[in-house]
Amino acid sequence: MNRLDALRGTTQQKPHDARAIAALAANPGCTRRALMDGAGIDKDAAARHLGFPAPFGQSPFAITRGNVFESLVKADGCAELLRMLRELLGLPVAEVAYHDVENVGAHLRHAHTRALFDRAARDGLDAGTVYDHPLLSLEIAGHTAYLEPDVVAFQVGGRFHIVEIKSFAVIDGQADPAAVAAAARQAAVYVLALRRLLQELGHDPLRVAHDVVLVCPENFANRPVATLVDVRRQLAVLQRQLSRMTGLDSLVADLPADLSFDLLPGEDGLPTRPPAELADALRRATARYAPDCLSACDLCFFCRDEARQEGASDLLGRQVRDELGGVASVAEALGLADGTRDPAEGQEEIARLLRNAERLRQECLA
Repeated sequence: MNRLDALRGTTQQKPHDARAIAALAANPGCTRRALMDGAGIDKDAAARHLGFPAPFGQSPFAITRGNVFESLVKADGCAELLRMLRELLGLPVAEVAYHDVENVGAHLRHAHTRALFDRAARDGLDAGTVYDHPLLSLEIAGHTAYLEPDVVAFQVGGRFHIVEIKSFAVIDGQADPAAVAAAARQAAVYVLALRRLLQELGHDPLRVAHDVVLVCPENFANRPVATLVDVRRQLAVLQRQLSRMTGLDSLVADLPADLSFDLLPGEDGLPTRPPAELADALRRATARYAPDCLSACDLCFFCRDEARQEGASDLLGRQVRDELGGVASVAEALGLADGTRDPAEGQEEIARLLRNAERLRQECLA
């Protein structure tokens, strides 16, 4: 990892949190992001210094609303949460044991969390147990990231469920798909961290369920409603990306030996490196920009500008791009469909499918 440290240079390493790790799964094929995250470089600071700040972060109103809603769900020893868990997971009607891990000193929380889960998994008690704000950890490219899920519920039958509390509303049984997807990616990070903790302790990691409990306010009131969300797909993508980040040597090997993403912070902590020089350095690492980067990466506007300068103004969304086997733009897809563009190596089958789709479209129009 010395080469990653050299990429970061004198810039202070930015620790990963659950949101940052979850965002890795949103674009697993981007070399630029993998290198910057692996080196612990502050992408937000880099984007602002380059003149392409991204409007991320919740408003103070949204943060306050989220805190109020979480407090409501957890009031009186998680009484409201337990009501929902009894209905959703089949927890016993009897009073459930409750552990507030947050009340332990910060330096003891991780060790205390390990001891609590080791005892719960080993004893296999029939009573369900709720752990409030345990502190988990996950290795990211050789560095330890500490993570704090909202709640972990230990269900009857020896299964652990991550509980994620979000303040976006479920209206008439439907929630914003993008918000649910983001919550699922974040919850998958906690599932993976808890599975690895159990594995380290000698227990079966699959005792952590892939179904997470998502708690949101229902309609326009603050009454919470809980639902199960399957995060197996997010887990698979996250594990692939983390494996890729632990093998960053192959990506670094393709870079010039003297390349650095160092922001050269001054005494006040602000970057001093010329923006044009930093931009040139970043362009040496290949990006995989797609429109959905605008909701997941701090460098999105910089990479979008770069893509436009390269003539890629009609990029497809990442999901469509992946389904089309790497076909990146509308023009490329249309060219393969009408035969005016020869398929690249490995695109023969996709080109055949696109030509068939174009033939059917023409028949329908006729």
